[in-house]
Amino acid sequence: MLLLLMSDTHLPKRAKRLPEELWARVTEADVVIHAGDWVDAATLDLLQERSRRLIGVYGNNDGPELRARLPEVARAELGGLRFGVVHETGPKRGREKRCAERFPDLDVLVFGHSHIPWDTTAERADGGVLRLLNPGSPTDRRAQPHCTYMTAVVAAGRLRDVELHRLPPRR
Repeated sequence: MLLLLMSDTHLPKRAKRLPEELWARVTEADVVIHAGDWVDAATLDLLQERSRRLIGVYGNNDGPELRARLPEVARAELGGLRFGVVHETGPKRGREKRCAERFPDLDVLVFGHSHIPWDTTAERADGGVLRLLNPGSPTDRRAQPHCTYMTAVVAAGRLRDVELHRLPPRR
């Protein structure tokens, strides 16, 4: 199962549209995950149309229309793994411990907000491991050198081939 992870698209404020490379990945993916800050409902509509399956949440910059259509936290079982999606996880200091305590029933947590790519693990109280992934932003790099998104594969109950993709600069 091929996953496409993105967050913080901020359309049309930070860019007029999603990069073509990302749209190509949308059509390839079995599941598209968006960790909030869409800003416009048109992006949600387009991703719903073009995705086989879309899992998304609202972010702090999303208004009433998006909040009415999306949850603050989404959960899904994908290929035997328990996924969660949320926009904000608080400051980076202590993030792993805080998220492991807040989401003790998850194997993978996808989050956004910072626009900073993140890939770490945290030990859960039950001895299991929580993987934390932030794909960055495909449209607003902020202080990062590149706009980014992630892909990953779920196979045989395992998350593998997690890859951060750097997008070329916009012209």
